[in-house]
Amino acid sequence: MNIANKLTLLRVLLIPVFMFFLLSDIENGTFIALIVFVVASFTDFLDGYLARKLNLVTNFGKFVDPLADKLLVTSAFLCFIKLDKISVWIVFVILAREFIVSIFRAVAAADGIVIAASYFGKFKTVTQMIAIILILMNNYPFSVIGIPMDLIMVYLCTAFTIISGVDYIYKNKNVLN
Repeated sequence: MNIANKLTLLRVLLIPVFMFFLLSDIENGTFIALIVFVVASFTDFLDGYLARKLNLVTNFGKFVDPLADKLLVTSAFLCFIKLDKISVWIVFVILAREFIVSIFRAVAAADGIVIAASYFGKFKTVTQMIAIILILMNNYPFSVIGIPMDLIMVYLCTAFTIISGVDYIYKNKNVLN
């Protein structure tokens, strides 16, 4: 297993740690969860960079890396529902897109086809991670100047979620044939 794939697996292993601190009553738990989330998010950038730079791109990485992203983001948004920090309908849209794309990937994989993430999907993931970080930071520093940047990013990531989902289905509709 190469370093890029190990970083992807590290991201998955950090998810329960993130959730534990976010949902616990431990002093500074949200801050610790923020740090864990930022580290996990950075592994997403780093594993992709290393895979391309060192020619370590694998089918395992193409499949598991987007899955790790989905698990990380989904865990955060589900925690935010419990903490009453995000609307259920937004999480539903995000989860619906992720399930649909995962089904497409599974059908494609059954036919020996590996579908890499698109640029819209990458924008979706980045905006989701930024939205999550802003929510974890209680919209700081934007709250100081009265700009609801966390909410703006939530709506932007929801829009990218829809756009990337439609784009994904359109570009890969042949998988259903």
